[in-house]
Amino acid sequence: MKTPGLFDKSGKPVRRIVTEDGTETDAPKILIVGGVAGGATAAARLRRLNEYAEIIVFERTGYVSYANCGLPYYVGGVIGNKRALTLQSPAGFAARYNVEVRVGTEVISVDPAAHTVKARELATGREYTEDYDRLLLAPGARAVLPDIPGIHGKHVHTLRTVEDTLRLAEHASRTGVKRAVVVGGGFIGLEAAENFIHRNINVTLLQRGRQVLPPLDEDMAVMLAEELVGNGVDVRFGAHVTEIRESASGAEVITQAGSYPADIVLFATGVMPESDLALACGIETGIKGAIVTDEFMNTSDPDIFAVGDVAQTDDLVTESAVNVPLAGPANRQARIAADNICGRPDRYRGTQGTSVIKLFGLTAASTGLNEKTAKKAGVRYLKTITLSPSHATYYPGAEEMFIKLLFTPDAGKLLGAQIVGRAGVDKRIDVLAVALRAGMSVYDLTALELAYAPPFSSAKDPVNVAGYVAENVLDGMVKQFHAENLPELCERSDIIMLDVRTRGEFATGHFSRAVNIPVDELRQKLDYIPRGVPVYVNCRSGTRSYIACRVLTAHGFECYNLAGGAAFAAHVHPELFVR
Repeated sequence: MKTPGLFDKSGKPVRRIVTEDGTETDAPKILIVGGVAGGATAAARLRRLNEYAEIIVFERTGYVSYANCGLPYYVGGVIGNKRALTLQSPAGFAARYNVEVRVGTEVISVDPAAHTVKARELATGREYTEDYDRLLLAPGARAVLPDIPGIHGKHVHTLRTVEDTLRLAEHASRTGVKRAVVVGGGFIGLEAAENFIHRNINVTLLQRGRQVLPPLDEDMAVMLAEELVGNGVDVRFGAHVTEIRESASGAEVITQAGSYPADIVLFATGVMPESDLALACGIETGIKGAIVTDEFMNTSDPDIFAVGDVAQTDDLVTESAVNVPLAGPANRQARIAADNICGRPDRYRGTQGTSVIKLFGLTAASTGLNEKTAKKAGVRYLKTITLSPSHATYYPGAEEMFIKLLFTPDAGKLLGAQIVGRAGVDKRIDVLAVALRAGMSVYDLTALELAYAPPFSSAKDPVNVAGYVAENVLDGMVKQFHAENLPELCERSDIIMLDVRTRGEFATGHFSRAVNIPVDELRQKLDYIPRGVPVYVNCRSGTRSYIACRVLTAHGFECYNLAGGAAFAAHVHPELFVR
């Protein structure tokens, strides 16, 4: 019969010691590869769970437990002290947690059979072997760089480590730096563009696809592109970079559609999992080369765990394999891995990809599925778009936000949400992220009792309103059409486009072929609308047009309400808005 305690895959007990009071306890040797979000969190949790374990963290860079997400803000001078970027130091880890952190040290191979790793000190080149009872892989992800001429030029940067950040900030602060080209429109690319603007550097942003920030759908992301342009960023879509030409005075970024001079070139074109160690030692990998993990964050080797940007997990909604490089999931996975390493069973219950970004005066956030991921996964859905103020409009300073919900066509189960606005976005996306995690439906959103006072919200919170609108759609109270339908509808002669805003609003701009009958006059002017013809109704936000649709439906008309109203559609199809 085995002695209680931890065992390796062969059934061999891990190291054990006798404590000062004579108690025998586990004292495993645990090695951690990577000392940023996942690795640092796991190390701290491991120590809190086991005072006697030997814990060694290997970190390739010169820094440990640093704030990846804060790096662009140091470049822009928003964060002025580089020490603020590091949450801990090797000495701090040793003092507080009795954890040995070896910075500037790269693990170059793993031998699962021998339970050893080979490490190299980057400063000296010295190589040595370290044994383990449990191994945690948290090396993160590396920047993706295209294989093009000039990609390693002196003007070309990436932004993944503190060292990257210091080099980029130093370059940006040089006298004569006037132009930056940012390649890639994801989180890092957008944040870097904003922070270059803060330094009074002219910015061109090159994006290969048709939109920025892929976690959003294109119709929501268009507002971020507008915000970039409004703050002086030259945004170019469909730009495929083919070459970087270096000169003494700077660089030239060559695309298939033209060239762009630059004093700084930043590539922010995505990341790939740093899974070379796993591949080399036979650990199973999956999508994008990420390390396959189970719900316990265990790999195909029972004594090796993986967390963070390198790990493949399951999507919360679709239960399909995903690799989501976000700090929040990395920290949660690290805690769960540490618990399981210490014999405390805990499960990771899926990734939903909740994220938020500040871009100048705009905030954008998302959780769960977007339309692209839903279609790819074959998930049927309905969608609504609502426009709501951040707080009571009679209290000064209210700002509007668009909320997009995806939900199942039968029970209305929430599948995903996206929000773009200038205030209150973070609060609402967190509510919706919790609702998604809890398996709630849009009907449940209507029942949420959320905090209300005029400076903070409305009596009907924007989340409640989004739920009401989705409920109306599910219950057949209204039929919708969407901004994406407008190009075709504006060309049809067999329908009526009805704008129910005031005459003054109509005069400031409207969709082509639209007829204006203000909603408060609609009942008196029903005879002006041809019978037997579908009526497509819009107002500014969708509220007045919903009222109009209820009136029209009651009088025998077939009608459809524009989701999100003209305010949303004018962002998506400004060319159809006659001013």
